[in-house]
Amino acid sequence: MPPKKAAPEKKALLGRPSNNLKIGIVGLPNVGKSSFFNVLSETDLGKAANFPYATINPEEARIPVPDARFEWLCDIYKPASRVPAFLTCIDIAGLTAGASTGAGLGNAFLSHVRAVDGIFQVVRAFDDAEVIHVEGDVDPLRDMEIISTELRLKDIEWTEKTLDNLKRTGRNLGSTSLADRAKKEEIATVEKILKTLTVDGKDVRKAEWTNKEIDVVNGLQLLTAKPITYLVNLSEKDYVRKKNKWLPKIKAWIDANNPGDPLIPFSVALEERLGVMSAEEKKAEEESIGATSALPKITQAGYSSLDLIRYFTCGPDEVRAWTIRKGTKAPQAAGVIHSDFEHKFVCGEIMSYDDLREHGSEASVKAAGKLRQQGKPYEMVDGDIAYWKAGG
Repeated sequence: MPPKKAAPEKKALLGRPSNNLKIGIVGLPNVGKSSFFNVLSETDLGKAANFPYATINPEEARIPVPDARFEWLCDIYKPASRVPAFLTCIDIAGLTAGASTGAGLGNAFLSHVRAVDGIFQVVRAFDDAEVIHVEGDVDPLRDMEIISTELRLKDIEWTEKTLDNLKRTGRNLGSTSLADRAKKEEIATVEKILKTLTVDGKDVRKAEWTNKEIDVVNGLQLLTAKPITYLVNLSEKDYVRKKNKWLPKIKAWIDANNPGDPLIPFSVALEERLGVMSAEEKKAEEESIGATSALPKITQAGYSSLDLIRYFTCGPDEVRAWTIRKGTKAPQAAGVIHSDFEHKFVCGEIMSYDDLREHGSEASVKAAGKLRQQGKPYEMVDGDIAYWKAGG
């Protein structure tokens, strides 16, 4: 018999190994960040919802993530309580050129970026004589360059400091002990990070890393390791007609500098107007102008940029979406509900949302043999519906 092929190593994720991740709104002053945060945090995305709305404090809010599957499950189970998945969003003060050396609110700003797990970068592409641009005129490419440079410079400073410390404490790494070997590998990884930032001129998240290296990268909490979703703030007119002279140039800049990062055009002016309307008025207005709010799309993009997925628990009392990271195993997914479920985990009874949708009821899913008992090694799939069994 030929030898068994080793299963390919599962790729580790960049970022904190947590289910409770946050996204920060970043940009220069006067590009529409706080206005965007306000419309995002006050919207319920057009749904008549009977769950508590949570603005934790003025600059942090939990935004419900729109999900047609969740709505369908609520229609089927008609629960007394419904709790969707949330994205925690933080409004961060404006960044200015020189922030990495402490200019403006530089140090505070960068420590706030370090504390989040992903970035919504708001880029201004509208002219308005009433809203002065901090750099004197509107030039989104220059603004993106400023932010990119400041985040990278801070990372370079942080990485150089780490490397100095490692080299200082590892001067006599002559032995072949495991600890010394590990220290040498760590130094080599930090040198590779520094080369990525300086010689290659790349953000850390755009380089290729092994799982061992990712452990080191994650330990440094680098700013350029965080996923970025670019949000281009247009005038309402440009958003409705889907045209703006800067959009192709912004797309080209992203392709050249951070290929693969999402770009979402939106209009704070339009979102503010729609935000005060009732659901019916909003729908009618969207139909009359031929454009819809971009907030649901933005919320979903932020949620998936953090490698978050959700599973559901369903019953007449409650339908609830639980947020976990991709790759989470069943016991840890159960632990999101209560730590006892993880420690005393027996198994999970799991069906997929698609199977329930196809067969129409839990009984039919069971009769079709699609209700599965899963043990500790099971890795959760987005849209799983789970019932946990835990020991006494």
